[in-house]
Amino acid sequence: MASENSESTAAETPRKVALVTGITGQDGSYLTELLLEKGYEVHGLIRRSSNFNTQRINHIYIDPHNANKALMKLHYADLSDASSLRRWLDVIKPDEVYNLAAQSHVAVSFEIPGYTADVVATGALRLLEAVRSHTVDSGRTVKYYQAGSSEMFGATPPPQSETTPFHPRSPYAASKVAAHWYTVNYREAYGLFACNGILFNHESPRRGENFVTRKITRALGRIKVGLQRKLFLGNLQASRDWGFAGDYVEAMWLMLQQEKADDYVVATEESHTVEEFLEVSFGYLGLNWKDHVEIDERYFRPAEVDNLKGDASKAKEVLGWKPKVGFEKLVKMMVDEDFEIAKREKLLVDAGHMDAQQQP
Repeated sequence: MASENSESTAAETPRKVALVTGITGQDGSYLTELLLEKGYEVHGLIRRSSNFNTQRINHIYIDPHNANKALMKLHYADLSDASSLRRWLDVIKPDEVYNLAAQSHVAVSFEIPGYTADVVATGALRLLEAVRSHTVDSGRTVKYYQAGSSEMFGATPPPQSETTPFHPRSPYAASKVAAHWYTVNYREAYGLFACNGILFNHESPRRGENFVTRKITRALGRIKVGLQRKLFLGNLQASRDWGFAGDYVEAMWLMLQQEKADDYVVATEESHTVEEFLEVSFGYLGLNWKDHVEIDERYFRPAEVDNLKGDASKAKEVLGWKPKVGFEKLVKMMVDEDFEIAKREKLLVDAGHMDAQQQP
């Protein structure tokens, strides 16, 4: 009887509901996997596009007509549209909101600074205000997570912690600083349970192909199978604290499980240059990166960020979080995945189904 009662109680316990912006991105996909594993119902906000951009979450998507199994649901909205944000908060009634959406490419933010600021900075403000007004009108408690970035530290020397001054060096970084302080302001002014996660660079096989780590491993796979000869890069001496995105989303979740809202740096506390990334990745496949890499001035930023290295002592102590995947393991994980993709591309090229255009 006791086991029957416990099963009955478990069945009656309502699922936690999470709302995730940026669900189709690298972090959104890993976070959704984690939340589903923990029994959540997950709602993701996606932008309307003529091309589907859901490849990172296709493996966990279930048609909503299969109501009992479809625990991830997608809705159209945009951080530039405050009315859509408030409407979905009222409809979904989430327990937790994770704001991961952004124009997140640093170099691109120099090309489209106004759009970057509107989505990254003001978009966060719109979502915070939607959460605040929803909680006031409904009487519900909603916990909010804001995705920060180590780019906010910019020119400030490492190691960088929660108390390190910000010195942003790009429109993206400056916008993230604004979003950070909006989050602090809403926590202090309205008592909102709002946390900032200052995440240092986190990579994976799902990283966008125009980010330097994935650009390297993607090109490396193609070079190894003979589809590409050269890889063009910018500053090889830029040093970053690189971790695995799958580890970092756990820290996001842990922040919202605490009794008190606060801000946390999430990092491996190790720093490696782009050149080191090249050495490990190319060496793993038995190649010398110097035979294939050329420097192209167009990939240098107007204002460089030389060295980012986090101090994650607080996250370790308070959240009990620590990274599981080290630098070399991360690099090899990405190389393995992209080598397999390149092999499949080679088959298509050899069969005449694909033109090996890409880079020279």
